[in-house]
Amino acid sequence: MRVVANMSNEHSEQVGFITWFRNRYPSILIFHIPNGEYRSISVAKRLKAAGVVAGIPDLYIPRYHLWIEMKTETGKLSKDQEAMHTYLRRIGDTVFVAHGAEDASRQFLEFLK
Repeated sequence: MRVVANMSNEHSEQVGFITWFRNRYPSILIFHIPNGEYRSISVAKRLKAAGVVAGIPDLYIPRYHLWIEMKTETGKLSKDQEAMHTYLRRIGDTVFVAHGAEDASRQFLEFLK
């Protein structure tokens, strides 16, 4: 199953998966938590004070208590991400790490089974 061809970075992979998901499941809410990306120190401090937490996965599907961490095919988890995934699983949520849009769609379809 090809989701989006010629994707080279995590953002593109995530956009590919979101596009596939929203086209296939238009009535199910999925959203991105914009925790990452480079910011100025002042903006980072302001966001941290407002509740931004390191390691939160990229996507959330509330209907299934499902978190998805998007990575490129060779992407690795940070220590903060590993710790957050452990916490989320411990409280009963499901978390998976997807290495690209195709992997994310495959894992989601497996999850639904």
